Amino acid sequence: MTSEQWWVGFGLFGQALFTGRFIVQWVSSERQKKSVIPVAFWYLSISGATVLLSYAVYRQDPVFIIGQSTGFVIYFRNLQLLSRASRRSEEEAEVVTLPMVRTETRSTAEQPSRRAA
Repeated sequence: MTSEQWWVGFGLFGQALFTGRFIVQWVSSERQKKSVIPVAFWYLSISGATVLLSYAVYRQDPVFIIGQSTGFVIYFRNLQLLSRASRRSEEEAEVVTLPMVRTETRSTAEQPSRRAA
């Protein structure tokens, strides 16, 4: 296998990872019967973009390099937002709410009388 063939195979692998994210998103949406973007989508985006960016650098293609590198900001930001939302959900789940304690009050007629000594 030549170096060129290896790089083409590597680039095709990156494209398969990148395409896989849409398959994961589609299957997840079909299962939930609504449009969803699972966490795996973002990890596949990062993986695919990393491989494709490496391939673009090897090819010295500035258009491809710019196109793949700008996506990283979006992918990592979405993972950060998901992580924050997950932590908030866990914190909210840890909050224990106690049932309200009802204190009964006696009417003045039921209260023991106080006599001044």
